[in-house]
Amino acid sequence: MDRQLRFDSMLIHGGAEPGPAGATAVPIVQSSSFAYETAEALEDVFRGRAAGQVYTRIGNPTSEALEKRLALLEGGGAAIATASGMAAITTAVLTILRAGDEILSSSSLFGGTFSLFRDTLSNFGITACFVDPLDLDGFRGAINERTRLLFVETIGNPKLDVPDIPALARIAHEAGIPIMVDSTVSTPYLANGAQLEADILAYSTSKYINGTGTTIGGAIIDRGVFDWNSPKFPHFEQFYKKYRAFAFTARARKLVHKDVGACAAPFNSFLLTEGIQTLALRMERHCSNALALARFLKGHPKVAWVSYPGLEDSPQHAVASRLYGGRYGGLLIFGTGDKASAFKVINGLRLSRNLANIGDAKTLVIHPASTICADYNAEEKALMGVTEDLIRVSVGIEDCLDIVEDFKQSLDAI
Repeated sequence: MDRQLRFDSMLIHGGAEPGPAGATAVPIVQSSSFAYETAEALEDVFRGRAAGQVYTRIGNPTSEALEKRLALLEGGGAAIATASGMAAITTAVLTILRAGDEILSSSSLFGGTFSLFRDTLSNFGITACFVDPLDLDGFRGAINERTRLLFVETIGNPKLDVPDIPALARIAHEAGIPIMVDSTVSTPYLANGAQLEADILAYSTSKYINGTGTTIGGAIIDRGVFDWNSPKFPHFEQFYKKYRAFAFTARARKLVHKDVGACAAPFNSFLLTEGIQTLALRMERHCSNALALARFLKGHPKVAWVSYPGLEDSPQHAVASRLYGGRYGGLLIFGTGDKASAFKVINGLRLSRNLANIGDAKTLVIHPASTICADYNAEEKALMGVTEDLIRVSVGIEDCLDIVEDFKQSLDAI
């Protein structure tokens, strides 16, 4: 029945099993490990001859319910719930790449991902090459004999550029490598993995999937469409023989996810299954409120510039309209000319919260250059599209007029 459900219904019922005593909520299985009647039964689970849970660091029934739902929402496949969005990306990358390999990435990235690729992965002998996400020829030209993965965000955070992901997928596949897409900002509500022609997806479920700012989590989704039976990926051979299309999920769960230990906590997975049920309703409001706020900011005399893919004159508008069906997400950025005035705007807001998160029901603001991107030099900030006057707004689901009035009174006062 799951595959016959439409998106909004799948958010509530996808992958759901009846709980004990008729419970309709996903049960919280708060257990570190799981007992079996016989040694033979436990051996069968460890060897993959039978389904089952053995240890929550590897898998847990509560997290499995979330994984099934996320995979269905992305157009089918398999999923792994992780402790955070960064844990999801790290696990996926370390599953695919080995020392000497190269990741070809969009230059417009969330700061944590940029740091992971530039700094941490270099300690493992993995090199990152950064390319403007809108430069298709640049991606094609940057692929070399060591490239093993193309990575891109659906909507760049915080630059808000919108790459043509199906076109990038074709470039990756022509080179015999997978494309991995971070869908944190768009979520499957704007477009799922099947529509984007992505092989692997990752996101921070802490954001729009949860929607309340109460939980940290992440997820990897393997659509099971990439052919891992390739000389480029000899380390997948034993997993391909047994798991075929889902060799990536098998290698990720049985090696990296197990060994790194960045697993999802059962209670967090429960909160995420509760939050995801209202994703469509919330995203609809996030998108409409963001467009209204962007239009207001565009007309305010104290605002130097505004960037939001939903604005008709945005360079990103045409691609975003084609990929995301006239919905443009809940993030926008704008500038007031300099850092001092940006700080004044943030300090003058009464409704909006100044903090390092996105995707909350509440409207959130931050000055990226002095916070989440503070450790990067001017060249790196320019690569990510971060200017000294940039304010990032994660537009919430409050009454739109209250959001607009909050920004108006703060802007009018500077």
